[in-house]
Amino acid sequence: MATEVAKITKDYHQVWSNCLNIISDNLDEKNFQTWFLPIIPVGIDKTTLILQLPSHMFYEWLEEHYINLLRKVIKKELGSTGKLQYRVVMEKKVVPADSQTISLPSNPRQSITNPPINVPIEMYKSGNKELPGPFVVPGIKKHKIPSNLVESYNFDNYVEGDCNRFARTAGWTIAQDPGGTSFNPFFIYSEVGLGKTHLAHAIGLQTKANYPNKTVSYINADTFYQQYIEATKTGNRNDFILYYQSIDVLIIDDIEHLGTGNKVATQEAFFHIFNHLHLKKKQIIITSDKSPVDITGFEARLLSRFKWGLTVELSVPDFDTRIKILEKKLANNGITFPEEVITYLASRISSNTRELEGAMIAILAQASLNHRPVTIDLAKEMVDKYVKSTAKEISLEYIQKIVGEYFKVSTEKINTNKRDREVVQPRQICMFFAKKYTKLTYSTIGSHCGGKDHSTVLHACRTISNLYETDKKMKIFIDEIDKKMKI
Repeated sequence: MATEVAKITKDYHQVWSNCLNIISDNLDEKNFQTWFLPIIPVGIDKTTLILQLPSHMFYEWLEEHYINLLRKVIKKELGSTGKLQYRVVMEKKVVPADSQTISLPSNPRQSITNPPINVPIEMYKSGNKELPGPFVVPGIKKHKIPSNLVESYNFDNYVEGDCNRFARTAGWTIAQDPGGTSFNPFFIYSEVGLGKTHLAHAIGLQTKANYPNKTVSYINADTFYQQYIEATKTGNRNDFILYYQSIDVLIIDDIEHLGTGNKVATQEAFFHIFNHLHLKKKQIIITSDKSPVDITGFEARLLSRFKWGLTVELSVPDFDTRIKILEKKLANNGITFPEEVITYLASRISSNTRELEGAMIAILAQASLNHRPVTIDLAKEMVDKYVKSTAKEISLEYIQKIVGEYFKVSTEKINTNKRDREVVQPRQICMFFAKKYTKLTYSTIGSHCGGKDHSTVLHACRTISNLYETDKKMKIFIDEIDKKMKI
């Protein structure tokens, strides 16, 4: 007992310093500097060491990858009852690590123009000095590499949700120290229209805000390929490579396009660019519609490099996040929509944010050109006309909303695990329609309908299906709700 008390009286800075000494012996320098040096000890309570983390992402990463190591060193320093408590910094405030929301500081509006740099090349000898990209006049010249960043694609306008929280926080961390973390390359993948390009631009913009003198450049893989072809035709392949090797933060979008057709030579050029930038601790950001393990058409040595850093996936935003996205886009344009219209759009369009924005623009155009008010009827008309396959894109949230309104039961009650008579049947009907209209698994449906397991959902679907065939009242319920969902 006396030993334990003696340990408790240790200075918490010394305790954490001792822990770091052990941790550094068990990790390579890169991971140690990325994940442990930014941690600040802030106190000790009995046998609990309190650590301040720079973001919630740190908490998740430490818990997933280093919890066993941390547990060992803490018990070594503070005894068998030793514990850790995390606190997360949020806009100069410290909150418990179980907080689910990260608010990032505003992105200051600064110039996104890159400073002129010396590019030792002799390219493009035909005389046109204005061609953009890696085609500049011969000799060593002060040349401004275009950033190609879109200012509106910043962190302020990137709405955070469960679908992108980890990726967004990782991106913000990169912008604080580009090339200095283990997130290099930073590989972002998702289906079309879920915010890959926006996030990539946001990282570039925030990097420019933090480090105005760094050269940041965004390029689409197709444009990169066309530039390479032009450089090859004019005998300037090596100069093309030198140009891209001079960049501090290279953002290449839609990398999967380099895997189509006969682009072996372009891949070879990118391979040399990648190796140079990575060796010099320059940041590489890559986006794709597929994960590194699913991309085809690339050499194994290049694919393996895509996996060196951090790979993150952006998923489909949930209903609440889609609401926030619409509200943000409307607010940025100084426009308001009735709440029922916003709710309807978020309910009916769940596939991607691009279609969500497309529907909003279609409604605005129709209202403006034909002097029509923005109403729920106009919204339904535009969604059915302009949004692809919306009749089949019925989300679980939308199902719960329609069923809840039909039976006069709130969505909140449907989502509880209560077994009240007034709630059980509407919940079962929600499960029935969710299986009919969505691609969600039984387990996923159950988790969003009162935390039920897959067997409960399966039972509910069979029950409602049987009642539909044998109970006239239930048949009326189902047919009427089905019709409402397709309006």
